[in-house]
Amino acid sequence: QLTESGGGSVQAGGSLRLSCAASEYFGSRFCMTWFRQVPGKEREKVASLEGLYRPVYADSVTGRFVISKDNQGMTLYLQMNDLQPEDTAMYYCAAEEYLGYCPREFGGFTSRGQGTQVTVSS
Repeated sequence: QLTESGGGSVQAGGSLRLSCAASEYFGSRFCMTWFRQVPGKEREKVASLEGLYRPVYADSVTGRFVISKDNQGMTLYLQMNDLQPEDTAMYYCAAEEYLGYCPREFGGFTSRGQGTQVTVSS
């Protein structure tokens, strides 16, 4: 089970750090991923730690967001800097065993959180 926290409202240029607490240990053989979704649009993969914790980012957040994981393997983070109004969305975390690839879609993950809202005003 995954539980997100850390969402909120900020002005453009501000920062937030999202957390995703896991009820079980997710080691290096797991895909740990952040998604986001705006009402009426498809859920978008934002950042992912894929097999041995290789970080992968969407072009829209590269250079601004950083994904990381604590040493205990129980909490996933998303540090979001220089937030812009287009980053406004519900953010979700997800985890899946890494079998040479990570699922592309949120629905392909076995463990999924309920989301935390991020709102960025201009």
